[in-house]
Amino acid sequence: MTAATLARPAELRQRLTGAADSAHLAACSIAPRTLDVDQAMTRMLDDLSRPGFWQECEQQLTRARHLFARLIGADVDQIAVLPNASIAAHQAAAGRRWRRRREILTTRDEFPGIAHVWLAQPGARVRWCTTQPGAPGTGSYLAQITPRAALVSVPAVTYRDSTRLDVRHIADAAHDAGAAVFVDAYQAAGVMPLGVDALGCDYLVTGTGKYLLGLPGLAFLYVRHPGGPPPTLTGWLGRTDPHRFLTPVLDSPPHARRYETGTPAAAAVYAAVAGLSLIGDLDLRQVRHHTQRLIAATAKRLTAQGEFVRLAADAETQGAHLALVEPHAEAMAAWLGHRGVIAAPRSGVLRLAMHAYTTNEDIDAACESVAAYRCRSRTRPGAAR
Repeated sequence: MTAATLARPAELRQRLTGAADSAHLAACSIAPRTLDVDQAMTRMLDDLSRPGFWQECEQQLTRARHLFARLIGADVDQIAVLPNASIAAHQAAAGRRWRRRREILTTRDEFPGIAHVWLAQPGARVRWCTTQPGAPGTGSYLAQITPRAALVSVPAVTYRDSTRLDVRHIADAAHDAGAAVFVDAYQAAGVMPLGVDALGCDYLVTGTGKYLLGLPGLAFLYVRHPGGPPPTLTGWLGRTDPHRFLTPVLDSPPHARRYETGTPAAAAVYAAVAGLSLIGDLDLRQVRHHTQRLIAATAKRLTAQGEFVRLAADAETQGAHLALVEPHAEAMAAWLGHRGVIAAPRSGVLRLAMHAYTTNEDIDAACESVAAYRCRSRTRPGAAR
């Protein structure tokens, strides 16, 4: 397939293996199944039944590392492969001495799996910025960055309300103050251009189980400068030459693989290659334009139905999902799911995520199902029962 082919939603949609009449609007939480991942799982099982499975798995891991490096414009030696974003955050903080510079600056809209790592750092002090729904908290970051900051943690797009922050502006200010910058790109990678040089970050983490069209169980950590103290959380893959199997030797390579730990989940590795190959064929600028057009149309229609949505002030500061305010979002999501509309509830909002494969018919199905749910449940938009 060519980039032009995959940029057309109807063509990419043919790669989905879910029910033909379903609308998968939950990629902010879990990727839809694709033919490519199904084929990768079949290949993994075939490889498992033949000699040399681990060698093939390592080749798949190398391919995944290269594909992700190309996606974000990084060198492959700047990429570590880890089980999840929380471990990646831990590795980014590893070896830091929280003394003169003790502050970690983040936002209350940071995903808990990242924020909790910062809170657990001995000797560090976490300071919170605000990120108002529909109004990115870039200004709050800029106002609180001081020479006491050691690390500034910025979600590229917030997981709940889909607010896109001006990472580069924050990163420039952080670097001027002498702080490193960590970016959680889980809600951005795969649906918008994401170059690490353009962002100016020191660390970037994302995983394969959402917009990257893979499975949960694998994350990538980009490290601009992989030197420094080696992490204490380590494993056999974090060695200079893992295949020497030198039990008494604890050495670390000069590249980002020093942050790796043990054997990754094989299924997630195979799926990562399949998903990243699909994403690599997309023109992410076209994908971004497509998702923003759909979000604007969905917001307009839901608002006309009387719903309350959290929308950014403009398209530039909107992520790839729309947050519909609903105190009982889990119940709404379950009901919509029975009607073939797969959405992602989270903490008082129902998230409707757009991707390159999302169609106008998906939006029709979602809006009609929300209206039907209101009639059935006799609830008012945005109100508790």
